[in-house]
Amino acid sequence: MTGNHKDTSITRRRALAVTGGTVAAGGLAFAGYQAAFADETTAAETTTATATSSSSSTCMTLMSSVTEGPYHLDGALVRKDITEGKSGVPLTLRLTVVDAADGCTPVPGAAVEIWHCDAWGYYSGYTTANPGGSAPAESEDGSTADDNTYLRGYQIANANGVVKFETIFPGWYTPRTCHIHVKVHTGGEKEDGTYEGGKVNYTGQFFFDDEIAQEIFTLEPYSQHSGSYTTLDNDMVYDGGGASSGLLTLKAVKKADPSKGYKGFLTLGIDPDAENTGAGSGGGGGTPPDGTPPSDAPSAPASS
Repeated sequence: MTGNHKDTSITRRRALAVTGGTVAAGGLAFAGYQAAFADETTAAETTTATATSSSSSTCMTLMSSVTEGPYHLDGALVRKDITEGKSGVPLTLRLTVVDAADGCTPVPGAAVEIWHCDAWGYYSGYTTANPGGSAPAESEDGSTADDNTYLRGYQIANANGVVKFETIFPGWYTPRTCHIHVKVHTGGEKEDGTYEGGKVNYTGQFFFDDEIAQEIFTLEPYSQHSGSYTTLDNDMVYDGGGASSGLLTLKAVKKADPSKGYKGFLTLGIDPDAENTGAGSGGGGGTPPDGTPPSDAPSAPASS
Protein backbone atom coordinates (compact mmCIF):
# COMPACT_ATOMS: atom_id res chain seq x y z
CA MET A 1 0.00 0.00 0.00
CA THR A 2 1.21 3.47 -0.84
CA GLY A 3 0.06 6.86 0.38
CA ASN A 4 -0.46 10.14 -1.42
CA HIS A 5 0.82 12.97 0.72
CA LYS A 6 -1.53 15.51 -0.79
CA ASP A 7 -4.61 13.56 0.31
CA THR A 8 -3.57 12.09 3.65
CA SER A 9 -4.94 13.47 6.92
CA ILE A 10 -2.10 13.74 9.44
CA THR A 11 -2.32 13.33 13.19
CA ARG A 12 1.09 13.88 14.79
CA ARG A 13 2.14 11.27 17.33
CA ARG A 14 2.83 12.96 20.63
CA ALA A 15 5.64 10.60 21.47
CA LEU A 16 7.75 7.91 19.83
CA ALA A 17 8.50 4.76 21.79
CA VAL A 18 12.06 4.36 23.02
CA THR A 19 12.94 0.84 21.94
CA GLY A 20 15.78 -1.50 22.71
CA GLY A 21 18.79 -2.06 20.44
CA THR A 22 19.95 -5.13 18.57
CA VAL A 23 23.19 -5.93 16.79
CA ALA A 24 23.46 -6.71 13.13
CA ALA A 25 25.11 -9.84 11.88
CA GLY A 26 28.28 -8.47 10.39
CA GLY A 27 27.94 -5.32 12.19
CA LEU A 28 25.22 -2.90 13.28
CA ALA A 29 22.60 -2.39 15.96
CA PHE A 30 20.16 0.41 16.52
CA ALA A 31 18.67 1.81 19.74
CA GLY A 32 16.73 4.90 20.76
CA TYR A 33 17.90 7.57 23.19
CA GLN A 34 21.09 6.63 25.06
CA ALA A 35 23.01 8.15 27.96
CA ALA A 36 25.15 10.12 25.52
CA PHE A 37 22.04 12.18 24.75
CA ALA A 38 20.96 12.67 28.36
CA ASP A 39 20.83 16.43 27.87
CA GLU A 40 18.09 15.89 25.27
CA THR A 41 15.91 13.56 27.37
CA THR A 42 13.84 13.39 30.50
CA ALA A 43 15.11 11.53 33.56
CA ALA A 44 12.78 8.62 32.80
CA GLU A 45 14.04 8.34 29.23
CA THR A 46 17.64 8.42 30.41
CA THR A 47 17.01 5.63 32.92
CA THR A 48 15.46 3.47 30.21
CA ALA A 49 18.34 4.14 27.83
CA THR A 50 20.99 3.30 30.41
CA ALA A 51 19.32 0.01 31.19
CA THR A 52 19.15 -0.80 27.47
CA SER A 53 22.80 -0.04 26.79
CA SER A 54 24.01 -2.14 29.72
CA SER A 55 22.17 -5.30 28.65
CA SER A 56 24.56 -7.74 26.99
CA SER A 57 21.66 -9.90 25.76
CA THR A 58 20.22 -6.89 23.97
CA CYS A 59 23.58 -6.11 22.41
CA MET A 60 24.10 -9.59 21.05
CA THR A 61 20.74 -10.13 19.35
CA LEU A 62 21.55 -10.43 15.64
CA MET A 63 19.77 -9.05 12.61
CA SER A 64 20.52 -8.92 8.88
CA SER A 65 22.37 -6.13 7.11
CA VAL A 66 20.87 -4.47 4.02
CA THR A 67 22.05 -3.35 0.62
CA GLU A 68 23.90 -0.07 0.08
CA GLY A 69 21.51 0.66 -2.80
CA PRO A 70 22.38 2.01 -6.26
CA TYR A 71 23.50 5.52 -5.27
CA HIS A 72 26.63 5.15 -3.17
CA LEU A 73 29.71 7.14 -4.24
CA ASP A 74 33.24 6.80 -2.93
CA GLY A 75 35.13 9.84 -1.67
CA ALA A 76 32.46 11.65 0.36
CA LEU A 77 33.85 14.57 2.38
CA VAL A 78 34.46 14.55 6.13
CA ARG A 79 32.14 17.31 7.38
CA LYS A 80 29.34 17.98 9.81
CA ASP A 81 27.04 20.01 7.52
CA ILE A 82 26.25 18.13 4.31
CA THR A 83 23.43 20.33 2.98
CA GLU A 84 25.43 22.62 0.63
CA GLY A 85 22.45 24.97 0.52
CA LYS A 86 19.86 22.34 -0.40
CA SER A 87 16.42 23.46 0.75
CA GLY A 88 14.38 21.41 3.19
CA VAL A 89 13.28 20.94 6.78
CA PRO A 90 16.41 20.95 9.00
CA LEU A 91 17.46 17.61 10.46
CA THR A 92 20.19 17.14 13.07
CA LEU A 93 21.40 13.56 13.46
CA ARG A 94 23.16 12.52 16.68
CA LEU A 95 24.47 8.98 16.42
CA THR A 96 26.48 6.95 18.95
CA VAL A 97 28.76 4.13 17.79
CA VAL A 98 29.32 1.36 20.36
CA ASP A 99 31.12 -1.99 20.33
CA ALA A 100 28.31 -4.50 20.79
CA ALA A 101 30.81 -7.34 21.19
CA ASP A 102 32.43 -5.60 24.17
CA GLY A 103 29.62 -4.48 26.45
CA CYS A 104 28.43 -1.62 24.22
CA THR A 105 31.50 0.50 24.97
CA PRO A 106 32.07 3.57 22.74
CA VAL A 107 34.07 3.20 19.52
CA PRO A 108 36.08 6.43 19.23
CA GLY A 109 37.47 7.04 15.76
CA ALA A 110 34.76 5.10 13.94
CA ALA A 111 33.77 6.85 10.72
CA VAL A 112 30.03 7.13 10.06
CA GLU A 113 29.15 7.81 6.42
CA ILE A 114 25.66 8.88 5.35
CA TRP A 115 24.02 9.80 2.06
CA HIS A 116 20.42 10.52 1.04
CA CYS A 117 18.22 12.20 -1.55
CA ASP A 118 17.11 15.83 -1.57
CA ALA A 119 13.58 17.15 -0.99
CA TRP A 120 12.48 16.13 -4.49
CA GLY A 121 14.06 12.66 -4.44
CA TYR A 122 17.34 13.35 -6.29
CA TYR A 123 20.78 12.04 -5.25
CA SER A 124 24.00 13.90 -5.95
CA GLY A 125 25.90 12.16 -8.73
CA TYR A 126 22.61 10.89 -10.20
CA THR A 127 20.64 14.09 -10.71
CA THR A 128 18.91 12.95 -13.90
CA ALA A 129 17.42 9.78 -12.35
CA ASN A 130 13.63 10.22 -12.29
CA PRO A 131 12.30 10.10 -8.68
CA GLY A 132 8.82 9.06 -9.85
CA GLY A 133 5.57 10.95 -9.66
CA SER A 134 5.82 14.57 -10.77
CA ALA A 135 8.79 16.63 -9.58
CA PRO A 136 10.69 19.63 -10.91
CA ALA A 137 14.07 18.92 -12.47
CA GLU A 138 16.83 18.86 -9.85
CA SER A 139 18.46 21.86 -11.57
CA GLU A 140 15.41 24.00 -10.73
CA ASP A 141 16.04 24.00 -6.97
CA GLY A 142 18.04 27.25 -7.14
CA SER A 143 20.76 26.11 -4.75
CA THR A 144 24.51 26.33 -5.28
CA ALA A 145 24.99 22.69 -4.23
CA ASP A 146 27.67 20.67 -5.99
CA ASP A 147 25.82 18.02 -8.02
CA ASN A 148 28.50 15.45 -7.11
CA THR A 149 28.68 15.96 -3.34
CA TYR A 150 25.50 17.35 -1.77
CA LEU A 151 23.87 15.40 1.07
CA ARG A 152 26.86 13.05 1.48
CA GLY A 153 29.49 13.02 4.18
CA TYR A 154 31.52 11.38 6.93
CA GLN A 155 31.92 12.22 10.59
CA ILE A 156 34.53 10.69 12.92
CA ALA A 157 33.27 9.52 16.33
CA ASN A 158 34.60 11.38 19.37
CA ALA A 159 35.80 9.79 22.62
CA ASN A 160 32.18 8.96 23.52
CA GLY A 161 31.50 7.37 20.14
CA VAL A 162 29.25 10.26 19.10
CA VAL A 163 28.91 11.85 15.67
CA LYS A 164 26.62 14.68 14.61
CA PHE A 165 25.37 15.68 11.16
CA GLU A 166 23.46 18.74 10.00
CA THR A 167 21.30 17.95 6.98
CA ILE A 168 17.70 18.15 5.73
CA PHE A 169 14.79 15.75 6.04
CA PRO A 170 15.05 13.50 2.95
CA GLY A 171 12.33 13.42 0.32
CA TRP A 172 11.15 10.22 -1.33
CA TYR A 173 11.36 8.41 -4.64
CA THR A 174 9.48 5.47 -6.15
CA PRO A 175 9.41 2.71 -4.95
CA ARG A 176 11.13 3.50 -1.62
CA THR A 177 9.99 5.02 1.65
CA CYS A 178 11.84 8.02 3.13
CA HIS A 179 15.32 6.87 4.26
CA ILE A 180 19.01 7.66 4.81
CA HIS A 181 21.84 5.30 3.90
CA VAL A 182 24.65 4.61 6.37
CA LYS A 183 28.01 2.84 6.50
CA VAL A 184 30.18 2.47 9.59
CA HIS A 185 33.93 2.22 8.95
CA THR A 186 36.83 1.46 11.30
CA GLY A 187 40.59 1.24 10.90
CA GLY A 188 41.00 4.03 8.34
CA GLU A 189 41.90 7.70 8.65
CA LYS A 190 41.03 11.13 7.30
CA GLU A 191 43.07 11.97 4.20
CA ASP A 192 42.64 14.73 1.60
CA GLY A 193 39.29 15.72 3.05
CA THR A 194 37.76 12.26 2.91
CA TYR A 195 38.17 8.94 4.76
CA GLU A 196 40.59 6.33 3.45
CA GLY A 197 41.46 2.74 4.33
CA GLY A 198 40.09 0.47 7.02
CA LYS A 199 36.98 -1.60 6.43
CA VAL A 200 33.22 -1.26 6.39
CA ASN A 201 31.74 -2.93 9.48
CA TYR A 202 28.14 -2.42 8.48
CA THR A 203 25.93 -1.03 5.74
CA GLY A 204 22.35 -0.10 6.54
CA GLN A 205 19.57 2.48 6.35
CA PHE A 206 17.74 4.85 8.69
CA PHE A 207 13.97 5.29 8.51
CA PHE A 208 11.34 7.85 9.56
CA ASP A 209 7.95 7.62 11.22
CA ASP A 210 5.24 7.70 8.52
CA GLU A 211 3.08 10.36 10.17
CA ILE A 212 5.98 12.75 10.61
CA ALA A 213 7.20 12.15 7.06
CA GLN A 214 3.73 12.73 5.60
CA GLU A 215 3.42 16.02 7.44
CA ILE A 216 6.85 17.14 6.23
CA PHE A 217 5.91 16.33 2.64
CA THR A 218 3.05 18.84 2.70
CA LEU A 219 5.60 21.64 3.22
CA GLU A 220 7.75 23.47 0.67
CA PRO A 221 9.81 22.41 -1.20
CA TYR A 222 8.65 18.80 -0.67
CA SER A 223 5.09 19.53 -1.79
CA GLN A 224 6.35 20.25 -5.32
CA HIS A 225 6.96 16.50 -5.68
CA SER A 226 3.52 14.95 -6.07
CA GLY A 227 2.47 11.35 -6.45
CA SER A 228 2.36 8.18 -4.39
CA TYR A 229 5.12 7.16 -2.01
CA THR A 230 5.76 3.94 -0.13
CA THR A 231 4.94 3.70 3.58
CA LEU A 232 7.12 1.82 6.07
CA ASP A 233 4.89 -1.27 6.07
CA ASN A 234 5.33 -1.65 2.32
CA ASP A 235 8.96 -0.70 1.89
CA MET A 236 11.22 -3.34 0.30
CA VAL A 237 14.01 -2.79 2.89
CA TYR A 238 12.46 -1.81 6.23
CA ASP A 239 11.43 -4.98 8.06
CA GLY A 240 9.21 -3.53 10.79
CA GLY A 241 11.66 -3.93 13.66
CA GLY A 242 11.52 -0.34 14.91
CA ALA A 243 14.79 1.06 16.21
CA SER A 244 16.45 -2.33 15.75
CA SER A 245 15.75 -1.96 12.02
CA GLY A 246 16.94 1.62 11.76
CA LEU A 247 13.85 3.63 12.75
CA LEU A 248 15.08 6.96 14.08
CA THR A 249 13.81 8.45 17.31
CA LEU A 250 12.70 11.95 16.29
CA LYS A 251 12.21 15.06 18.41
CA ALA A 252 10.65 18.22 16.97
CA VAL A 253 12.60 21.43 17.47
CA LYS A 254 9.24 23.21 17.83
CA LYS A 255 6.18 20.96 18.18
CA ALA A 256 3.76 23.52 16.76
CA ASP A 257 5.89 24.17 13.67
CA PRO A 258 7.44 21.13 11.93
CA SER A 259 9.19 23.42 9.43
CA LYS A 260 11.62 24.35 12.23
CA GLY A 261 13.10 20.88 11.98
CA TYR A 262 13.80 17.69 13.87
CA LYS A 263 16.55 16.01 15.85
CA GLY A 264 17.11 12.34 15.12
CA PHE A 265 18.78 9.88 17.52
CA LEU A 266 20.08 6.33 17.13
CA THR A 267 22.77 4.11 18.64
CA LEU A 268 24.84 2.07 16.21
CA GLY A 269 26.19 -1.07 17.84
CA ILE A 270 28.92 -2.53 15.64
CA ASP A 271 31.28 -5.49 15.74
CA PRO A 272 34.66 -3.91 14.82
CA ASP A 273 35.92 -7.33 13.65
CA ALA A 274 33.07 -7.81 11.17
CA GLU A 275 32.92 -6.62 7.59
CA ASN A 276 29.87 -5.89 5.44
CA THR A 277 30.02 -3.54 2.47
CA GLY A 278 26.36 -3.97 1.50
CA ALA A 279 27.28 -5.16 -1.97
CA GLY A 280 24.98 -8.00 -2.94
CA SER A 281 23.04 -7.84 0.35
CA GLY A 282 19.36 -8.68 0.36
CA GLY A 283 16.52 -6.24 0.62
CA GLY A 284 16.67 -4.52 -2.74
CA GLY A 285 18.20 -1.20 -3.64
CA GLY A 286 15.23 0.85 -4.69
CA THR A 287 16.19 2.04 -8.17
CA PRO A 288 13.86 4.83 -9.41
CA PRO A 289 11.30 3.96 -12.09
CA ASP A 290 13.45 5.02 -15.05
CA GLY A 291 15.78 2.11 -14.33
CA THR A 292 19.52 1.94 -13.79
CA PRO A 293 21.30 5.15 -12.73
CA PRO A 294 23.02 6.94 -15.62
CA SER A 295 26.26 5.37 -16.85
CA ASP A 296 28.03 8.74 -16.83
CA ALA A 297 27.52 9.23 -13.08
CA PRO A 298 30.82 9.96 -11.33
CA SER A 299 32.54 7.14 -9.46
CA ALA A 300 33.73 9.55 -6.76
CA PRO A 301 32.93 13.18 -6.00
CA ALA A 302 35.75 15.69 -6.20
CA SER A 303 37.03 17.11 -2.91
CA SER A 304 36.43 20.79 -2.34
